[in-house]
Amino acid sequence: MIRISEIFGSMVFDETVMKERLPKETFRALKKTMDEGIPLDAGVANIVANAMKDWAVEKGATHFTHWFQPMTGITAEKHDSFITPQGNGTVIMEFSGKELVRGEPDGSSFPSGGIRATCEARGYTTWDPTSPAFIKDGSLCIPTAFCSYGGEALDKKTPLLRSMDAIDKQAKRILKLFGKNVRRVSTTVGPEQEYFLIDRKLWEQRKDLIFTGRTLFGAKPPKGQELEDHYFGTIKPRVSAYMKELDEELWKLGVLSKTKHNEVAPAQHEMAPIFTTTNIAADDNQLTMEMMKKIAERHGLVCLLHEKPFAGVNGSGKHNNWSLSTDKGENLLEPGSTPEDNAQFLLVLAAIIKGVDEYQDLLRASVATAGNDHRLGANEAPPAIISMFLGDELEAILESIRTGKPYDRKAKEVLKLGVDALPAFPKDNTDRNRTSPFAFTGNKFEFRSLGSSLSISCPNIMLNTIVAEEFRQFADILELAEDFNATLTNLIKRTLNEHSRIIFNGNGYSDEWVKEAERRGLLNLKTTSDAMPTFLARKNIELFKIHNVYTETEMKARYDIQMEEYVKVLNIEALTMIEMARKQILPAVFEYLTTVSSAAEHIRALVPSAECSAETSLIQTVSALCDAAAKKVSALETVLRSTKECGDVTAEANFYTSSVIPAMNELRAVADELETLVGERYWPFPTYGDLLFKI
Repeated sequence: MIRISEIFGSMVFDETVMKERLPKETFRALKKTMDEGIPLDAGVANIVANAMKDWAVEKGATHFTHWFQPMTGITAEKHDSFITPQGNGTVIMEFSGKELVRGEPDGSSFPSGGIRATCEARGYTTWDPTSPAFIKDGSLCIPTAFCSYGGEALDKKTPLLRSMDAIDKQAKRILKLFGKNVRRVSTTVGPEQEYFLIDRKLWEQRKDLIFTGRTLFGAKPPKGQELEDHYFGTIKPRVSAYMKELDEELWKLGVLSKTKHNEVAPAQHEMAPIFTTTNIAADDNQLTMEMMKKIAERHGLVCLLHEKPFAGVNGSGKHNNWSLSTDKGENLLEPGSTPEDNAQFLLVLAAIIKGVDEYQDLLRASVATAGNDHRLGANEAPPAIISMFLGDELEAILESIRTGKPYDRKAKEVLKLGVDALPAFPKDNTDRNRTSPFAFTGNKFEFRSLGSSLSISCPNIMLNTIVAEEFRQFADILELAEDFNATLTNLIKRTLNEHSRIIFNGNGYSDEWVKEAERRGLLNLKTTSDAMPTFLARKNIELFKIHNVYTETEMKARYDIQMEEYVKVLNIEALTMIEMARKQILPAVFEYLTTVSSAAEHIRALVPSAECSAETSLIQTVSALCDAAAKKVSALETVLRSTKECGDVTAEANFYTSSVIPAMNELRAVADELETLVGERYWPFPTYGDLLFKI
């Protein structure tokens, strides 16, 4: 029997291992680098590298790699062995501080949005000592940032670390106003991960799943999720075995895998970890997605991380549980029981409310992908309209502050911040709202709009920087205040009056909310091509420049990369649809029509008086649909050719949204209707009934 305490973190060069293997002075120097960002002396780096190598070799590692997160959204790694040749034809195992601290992968072969030309190949990976090294597949993996020769960030980790520094700096200013001096304020995240599992043999028969990660064709099966019998239901033995191995492998890598269960849709499941520091959470989530796919193969399964692999049932998201904590263990989103703590909590809450309202466009853009466009607002995920859920009681408290009217709970009183205590309320003081994109859930906010395949780095870069900016503005005002309590009260009251439009506790799926949100002036950015241009709004460029998170060049590069990815994904899907329709669906329909026609002819030969009305009607219906499908294929091809006439990536993305996607939908509608009519043994690939229930 496996003992979790023995295997947990066994493949991680964590603080416990460092203490055991490093001299005290070296460990103290490394801790200072980890905690305060002070550069590591070359001599210290050599000692750390040697100890790291010895530990890794003992664990069976033969190689090392700088493990980084380029703009592809997945991880990258180039492996080098520890061997160093000796003059006598032998080798020794070596690893230097220089190799630990810096690497040099090709900087032009990854998406750069024009930052790097093809002829400009130099790029650098730089060790992130705050995220521990680990062993995977016989290699020592060193988490690193990735930047260009000119210093521009080419990855998702560098801006994330910058945003963490920004919110740390500004949050400490806020805490100092309340007489608190802390060494570090960190954002923490616990990303819940949804996914589908299907049989690998069935997956191999579907080109759409292989090429795009989702089904481009598929009629609704007789049974879907309408009985709600899969959610939290008994886990099937094959899936349970997969989940067990996934937990064990993640625990070895130090990933805090905590919860596992069946999700709403058939074949859909979820894994949720315990909170940890944001950059480590981002690393852990990338590892989680990699291990989910890898371990599925061992069980004859395929793990689908696409946001909407199946039409008609729920898609998969990734709920980003975000909070703020000090190095002394204080959660800044915990109300507390004293007047000072209450006032601090309300100031932090007001800053977040203001930030989400002012930068709702950035939060929407941070989760914009072709896959997530299928999911948002589809009665299974939050709408594309960004709003905040606070719960009835907390909203009532804020309303009493905003209006000056009594707060009615046990006693009626007007809250005077910093004087009267905020009435204590339980952690679960209200129901949850699964339709809200950004919901307060006790002592954290749950950003529910993320798609399941998304790196959590980008949304958290946005959150960290937005809140850092509001803290900066608040601190600038309060640090100059002659009467702190009066200024604080007025600041919170004014903020709530100006930004309460973003607060909505109702049903985000309703048509009424769409109208109400429009009346409030909230944005409804339905697609990636709607959302992404807002990323380059001047206010957003200035935001990231102020806090040194992105340069304008880095932002423009990311915009180009995101829009190009959107276009490429849709182009691959369209081409796949054309190939499947031409080479699989239409030939299958022709064969079926031939069979039915032949059967009718045989019947008439035997029984001349037979009407064969059923056969005739079926042939007419299927033949008409077949003709329609062929025309829709040609129409899609014509539309695709027109994309070459678009002048730039923005125009191209808009054209895919307005013209290519509708053409794809029209082809699918006809093909899916054909599936319901053509004999099962003729249909060329597994149906939804096979994919969702045969496991």
